[in-house]
Amino acid sequence: MKSEAFGRLRERLAHVDPDQGWFFARIAERVAEQRRARDLSQAELAELTGTTQSAIARLESGGRPPRIDTLLRIAEALDCELILELRPRTRPRRGSK
Repeated sequence: MKSEAFGRLRERLAHVDPDQGWFFARIAERVAEQRRARDLSQAELAELTGTTQSAIARLESGGRPPRIDTLLRIAEALDCELILELRPRTRPRRGSK
């Protein structure tokens, strides 16, 4: 995904949390990259994951942040490892003391 498209996707997802729009945009970008690398259409990936083509399209375009169970099914279909990690913050959140 070109940086310009990635920026637009990040802006669309910024409503979730301004500091986390990049997180969901990056997931969307990686799903689309991995799907294309396997020469799968959105409809084919949807069939493999038990969802609809429109749900895959919404995820890839940043229409809605994906659910963890959906990401797990997508990772399985794409033969990828899904890694989530919780780490202590390195800086306080805005508005925190």
